[in-house]
Amino acid sequence: MSDWPILTAITFLPLAGALIIMLIPTDAAVSARNIKNVTLFTTVFTFFLSLYIWFNFDNSISGFQFVEKHSWVEDFMEYHMGVDGISMLFVILTTFLMPFCILASWESIQKNIKEYMIAFLVLEAFMIGVFCALDLILFYVFFEAGLIPMFLIIGVWGGKRRVYASFKFFLYTLLGSVLMLLAIMAIYWQTGTTEIPLLIDPSQATTPAAQAKLTIPASMQPWLWLAFFASFAVKMPMWPVHTWLPDAHVEAPTAGSVILAGILLKMGGYGFLRFSLPMFPLASADFTQFVFALSVIAIVYTSLVALMQEDIKKLIAYSSVAHMGYVTMGIFALNAHGIQGGIFQMLSHGLVSGALFLCVGVVYDRMHTREIDAYGGLVNRMPKYATVFLIFTLANVGLPGTSGFVGEFLTLIGVFQVNTWVALLATTGVVLSAAYALWLYRRVVFGQLEKESLKSILDLNTREKIILYPLVALIILFGVYPVPVFDVTNASVDALLTNYQSALDAAKSVTQASVSN
Repeated sequence: MSDWPILTAITFLPLAGALIIMLIPTDAAVSARNIKNVTLFTTVFTFFLSLYIWFNFDNSISGFQFVEKHSWVEDFMEYHMGVDGISMLFVILTTFLMPFCILASWESIQKNIKEYMIAFLVLEAFMIGVFCALDLILFYVFFEAGLIPMFLIIGVWGGKRRVYASFKFFLYTLLGSVLMLLAIMAIYWQTGTTEIPLLIDPSQATTPAAQAKLTIPASMQPWLWLAFFASFAVKMPMWPVHTWLPDAHVEAPTAGSVILAGILLKMGGYGFLRFSLPMFPLASADFTQFVFALSVIAIVYTSLVALMQEDIKKLIAYSSVAHMGYVTMGIFALNAHGIQGGIFQMLSHGLVSGALFLCVGVVYDRMHTREIDAYGGLVNRMPKYATVFLIFTLANVGLPGTSGFVGEFLTLIGVFQVNTWVALLATTGVVLSAAYALWLYRRVVFGQLEKESLKSILDLNTREKIILYPLVALIILFGVYPVPVFDVTNASVDALLTNYQSALDAAKSVTQASVSN
C-alpha cells in the first residue's frame, strides 16, 4: 500500500490544471497565451511526476505497486488504484505524448482555445485512470468518461465532416461498452466482488471456497468474453468494427489524431491483457483461432485499402488498424514472445503513429490540405522534415533498428510457435506496409518541386523540432536497445501466463469432473 497517493496525484493533476484554466478570462490575447502556458506546464509536470513511478518501480515484482485503496460505495465498489509492469508503461506513454499534443495545437487552434485545452486535460485524466484502475466499476467509469472529451475534440475542432465522425466514434464505442457493463454486472453477481486483482488471480483469496467463488464458471466464460471483446475490439479497432477510425482520424485536429492512435487504441489491447486472458482463460483458448482470423484479415485487408487512399491521414489510419492486428495476434498467441511483442508493438505504435500524424499536421498547417497529390518534392524545401518523416516511415514499415521492428518480429515469432499459416499470412502485411508507406513518402517528399504553392514552404521551426526530435530519438533507442521495456514487463507477463495456465488447468479439471459425474 502506497503511503503517498502518487497515482491519484498523476490522475487528477490534469483536472486541477483544467480548473485553473476555467478561472482565466478569455477576453484578450494575453489570456489565450496564459491558457496555453498553464496547459503545457500541467502536462509537462504530470509527465515528470509520472517518472517517479518509473524510477521507483520494482521490476522483480509481478503484482501491483503504488496501490491505493479506499471505500467508495460501501459493500459494492472501492476506489482502488495500482500499476504493474504492463499498465505502468501505458501511463508513462500517456503523460509523455500529451505535452506534444499541446505544442502541436499551439498555433493551429484559434477558436475556443480555453475549452479545447480543458478538453485535453480532462481526457488525459481519464486515460491515466483507465490504466491505473483496479476496480471494474472504476475502470468502466474512466473508460466511458474518456468518450466525452474526445467526442467534443472531434465534433467542435474537427474538419468539415466533424459532426458525422464524432457521432460515429461515440456510437460505435458506446455500443461495445454497454455490453461490457452488462458483463461487469454479471461478474459481480457471480463472484460478489469487482476487485480486479482478485478476479485475475483467485489464488489471492484466503480460503478454497473463496477461490472457487472467484473463478468464473466455464458456462459463463464465452458470453462474458464476447461482451468484453465487443468493447475492446471496437476500441482497438479490429476488423470489421474499424470503420469509425478513418473518419475520426481524418476529421480530428492533429492532436486529436495523435491521442486516438497513440493512447485510445491501446485501451483495447490493454483490456485483453488485463481482463480477457486472466478472467476467462477457457474462452480465450477457445476463441484464439477466431481472433487470429480477424487479425490476419485486418492486417492484409486494411493494408490493401491503405494503398488506395489519397488522403494522408486516412492512409495512416488504415495503417493503424493493420498494426493493431499484430497486437491482437500476438496477445492471443498466449506465449511470452507473442504477449511481449504485442505490448511492445502497442508502445512503439503509440510513438510512431503519433509522430506520423504530427508530421501530417506540420504540412497541413502550411498548406491546409491532406491530399497526397497536393504535395511532391518537399525534400527540396524541407530537408529536415524529410529526414524525420523518413525515420517515422521506416519505423512504421518495421525496419530493423527502429522500434517498429521489435514488436512485429516478436509477435510473428510468438504466433509461429502456435500456428505457422497465420504467421505466414501475417508476414505479408510487412510487405504491404512497405508498399503503402514508401509509396506515400515517395509521392509527398521526392520528385521535382513543381507546384507553385510549395515553392515558398518553410522547413521545421523550433517548436516543431522540439516536438519531433525526441520522438526520433526514442524510436531509434527502443529499436536498438529495447531492454528497458522488457525489464519492466517481464515479471508481469510471466505472472500473467502462469495465472492463465493455472486457471485454464483448474477450469478444465472442474469441467472434466462435472462431465464424469
